[in-house]
Amino acid sequence: MEPRVIAALVASLVSQALLFLHLFPPPPFTPNSSSFPPLLLLLLHHLSSSQIATTTTDLLPPTPTIRKRKREQSSSSESSSSSSEEEGREEEEEEEEEEEEEEGREEEEVGGGGMLIIPTTTTNPDPYKHTFLMSSSTFEWLSGLLDPLLDCRDPAGSPLRLPGPTRLAVALSRISSGASYPEIALRFSVPLPAARFCARHLCRVLTTNFRFFLSFPTDPTPLHPHFPSSRAALALARFSTSSAQVLADASYRILSISAGFGPDWTDADVLKRSSLYQNLQLGTGEFFVGDGGRYPLLPWLMVPFGDAAPGSLEEDFNAAHREMCRPVRRAVSSLRGWGVMGRLAEEDGKMAAACIGTCAILHNVLLMRGDHSALAAEDGDDDCNDGGGGGEEVGEREGLEEWGVDRKATVLRSMLAVKARELRLAGLLGRSRCQ
Repeated sequence: MEPRVIAALVASLVSQALLFLHLFPPPPFTPNSSSFPPLLLLLLHHLSSSQIATTTTDLLPPTPTIRKRKREQSSSSESSSSSSEEEGREEEEEEEEEEEEEEGREEEEVGGGGMLIIPTTTTNPDPYKHTFLMSSSTFEWLSGLLDPLLDCRDPAGSPLRLPGPTRLAVALSRISSGASYPEIALRFSVPLPAARFCARHLCRVLTTNFRFFLSFPTDPTPLHPHFPSSRAALALARFSTSSAQVLADASYRILSISAGFGPDWTDADVLKRSSLYQNLQLGTGEFFVGDGGRYPLLPWLMVPFGDAAPGSLEEDFNAAHREMCRPVRRAVSSLRGWGVMGRLAEEDGKMAAACIGTCAILHNVLLMRGDHSALAAEDGDDDCNDGGGGGEEVGEREGLEEWGVDRKATVLRSMLAVKARELRLAGLLGRSRCQ
């Protein structure tokens, strides 16, 4: 027994003994008497009341101020009183309410039993770059931008109870790494349908509400400083089960993308069916360059010469053409860096196209914020065009007979070839490496 309890019991016994002595009749009161009955009665009353209160207080079990777990039952006999039982029931009810609130908060944070593993500090952005192909500041900015749209919809009949940042993390983990949906579900401790829903919902949100990230700038920078009319470079990116036409400017920013074509489609076929071809409006003399050697020669689309002789004007133009194609090649390489591009076979046709569009939008978002986490390294070797170079006469190339020969395009390309010769003689242009 604790010393404090023992002291309280002793004090109580002393007061009871004094009360017992008070029951005997006192001797007659005289002025010289050493006893003072009124004072004694007052003292006895004070001792008895204060000591009983002290004893009762000391015998009650202490009441903790914080209750998050069920406390052990008291074994003392005093806790069996009616007041103690009443207090115990009230405390248990408070405990249950607190535990229910705590469980509710935990379920809200993890979404039905999952574990949130997103880093919450911005001091070390490396985990974000490794996991999401973007810096922590870009992730937080994107989370604030998309949170109202990501958190406003759940699968029918099965609420996710996942906060917006967690939904974004689940989706970006799939898009950046290309991990399977079961792997993503295990990584974030969420149900498999939740992982699939988060990834696909992000693709729908970006491709539906944020297409403006894929647009032409009001003040374009030329692809080559000595060819001021060169606006952008065009290429067809082929993936395992799909193809996409990509148009990029000098800053590697994607201006237009057309996805949803089969992997066996030719460059010219995709171009003819793209919105770029149908709605393009360029100023006089402005042009794009087409990479790959399978595009037709058009007044606004310059392609390399086929079978250019060494030391010729055509060879000089091809060298300049290859330099102007570098931005779109780097943009396409950056798109391939997103892991989901290698898992398009796991999605249906529409969702595969949405994944490609999502990666293009994310690519531009990162460039806009100066975040080069997902930007591919520039290829200094400049691999030669797949399928060979273009022919001077368009009809000579297989699959391009229907395009015919455009005289304006031929004249413009010849003029650009003369300009390329001047640049080479001035030491401002290198020769093509594919000769």
